[in-house]
Amino acid sequence: MPFTRIMLIATLLLCACSRGDIPGTDHSVALRLYEFDCGRLSFDSVEGFSIADDETDVRVLAVPCYMVEHNGRRLLWDGGLPSAVVNADETEVAGFRMQLDRTLEAQLMVMGLDMSSFDFMAFSHMHFDHVGVANEVVGATLLIQESEYDAAFADPVTVPGYDPTYYEKLEFADRVLLDGDHDVFGDGKVRIISAPGHTPGHQVLFVDLPNTGPVVLSGDLYHFALSREARRVPQFNVDADQTLAAMDRVEALVDETGAQFWIEHELARFQTHKKAPSYYD
Repeated sequence: MPFTRIMLIATLLLCACSRGDIPGTDHSVALRLYEFDCGRLSFDSVEGFSIADDETDVRVLAVPCYMVEHNGRRLLWDGGLPSAVVNADETEVAGFRMQLDRTLEAQLMVMGLDMSSFDFMAFSHMHFDHVGVANEVVGATLLIQESEYDAAFADPVTVPGYDPTYYEKLEFADRVLLDGDHDVFGDGKVRIISAPGHTPGHQVLFVDLPNTGPVVLSGDLYHFALSREARRVPQFNVDADQTLAAMDRVEALVDETGAQFWIEHELARFQTHKKAPSYYD
């Protein structure tokens, strides 16, 4: 093989590996959705979610992360608990407990990927259990509602439950400031849907999978199945009226598309799902 051709192949392989890819990665994949286990939250009381303690015996919430892969490009959706929590013995903070068995990075490594493997990152909102790895992501473009960005970097911080230390590296990250819905890959298959109220720029994700069918990832539009059934707005949401309007808008999308609706924190649902490196397509 001519020397120049050898050098060209080597250069292409190095470029691929520098993006977190591995030789042999299938870039022809039309659309895949991966779900990762990024922790647990345990509560003594659920009254802060506007649910009476005698209305449900659920006290543990799942904390997932997701990766969407579309024709060789990748989106990270929600970042789970902070990696520093890993293997801690149910770290307690302000009346609830956190547990993380494996970091997202460790789970990605099994797939030959790392925290530089994403083209885009988007978080449903700024709370710590959704942006725990935000500072660890390298080179991805942040897709964020402008209202969320402004609130995240305001001084002083006014959003309940937000810790700016988990988000600080994103202030000057490459970003696209959104004002409403956004078509991530430009073909309508993966869409960020604006759903404010939980935080100023809360958003959900619509993924139109070819075999599984359309799926909506809830962010924190709801936390429990009962939250959805009874339209409960948590006490710590920034705007109750906006939340109810967002519920109506997202439910209309679910009805229109026939999408499955995945309440991200719902442990009973989460336990039945395939986890990465398995995927939904």
